[in-house]
Amino acid sequence: MTQECIVLAGGLGTRLRSVVADKPKCMAPLGAHPFLYYLLQYLHHQGITHAVLSLGYLSEQVIDWCNSMELPLRVSFTVEPEPLGTGGGIVHALPAITGEEVFIVNGDTYFDVNLAALYQFHQAQQAPLSLALKPMQQFDRYGSIELDALQKITAFHEKQYCENGLINGGIYLTSIHFLKSLALPEKFSFEKEVLEPGVVAGQLYGFVSDTYFIDIGIPEDYEAAKKYLVTAKH
Repeated sequence: MTQECIVLAGGLGTRLRSVVADKPKCMAPLGAHPFLYYLLQYLHHQGITHAVLSLGYLSEQVIDWCNSMELPLRVSFTVEPEPLGTGGGIVHALPAITGEEVFIVNGDTYFDVNLAALYQFHQAQQAPLSLALKPMQQFDRYGSIELDALQKITAFHEKQYCENGLINGGIYLTSIHFLKSLALPEKFSFEKEVLEPGVVAGQLYGFVSDTYFIDIGIPEDYEAAKKYLVTAKH
């Protein structure tokens, strides 16, 4: 299994400003530690030995915190010279990756996926790009995703109320070769420029994981993350 991961932690966190006004989202405090602490612990327990933090907004806070800690894995930093979008943040971090394949995770999401199982799935499907998908009930905050019998993603649906469905959990596995083959611009949306065309081209596969998922992007879920992560993952 590849042991490297890019953590996308450069966003502005505008929806969380009412409760965390002066920090990047990944540094939102949960008890004695920031959210990033729990995310790095998760990656370590899943076998990741090198995390590349793709940073932007208030990057110095993240770097200073990491440098002050004895972390259980090696951490590198790439800092966007300007906001590059979700896709640009990934491409900007690629030179720090030493292997051929890489996990990518959102820096404001905790999704307790078994990364070794995701890797085995990715290899078995010979997938250019695999997404970890979370089954959800009664939701309208996320778009839903359709899979065929071979676990290939066949459609992304816009946000609307859904009684039952699968959502993008914000964990990906792909190869450096695949990303470079797309001839992507410096600044772009991963969702618009990679995922949407990838569905049309039949390049995306979905690994379903019905495990704990929380996105701290809004105050209510930030509060829920505090209760779960501080209690269960301290």
